[in-house]
Amino acid sequence: MKQTFLLAPVVAVIATLAACGSSSGPSARDPSQPMIYVSSQRAPAYIANCLESRLSRVRMSRVGSATEIAVGSDSNNSYFVTLTPTNAGSIIKVMHPANAPDDPPEPEMRFDIARCAT
Repeated sequence: MKQTFLLAPVVAVIATLAACGSSSGPSARDPSQPMIYVSSQRAPAYIANCLESRLSRVRMSRVGSATEIAVGSDSNNSYFVTLTPTNAGSIIKVMHPANAPDDPPEPEMRFDIARCAT
């Protein structure tokens, strides 16, 4: 019974992330819109540390109260993650620029965000 309650937040975040996905590849997604836009009860620092431990080639910076994370090579970033603190945790916004490489692949990136957000 206890395990059911622990999994409920994970299932909710994964369902939310799946709903944000593209249905027929990168061309179906508007690159000016976030690939992922979800809230989490986790603090930005927790999510940032979690993502840093799961992803390679991660660079973090601070812009005001937000944490920005660039994922990918220095010359060609794949994803930009913005973690904005809220009273209840964080807002996670992930952008995937047009013509950016899929490194890591989008499903892996979504999984890592889901794991770190719950």
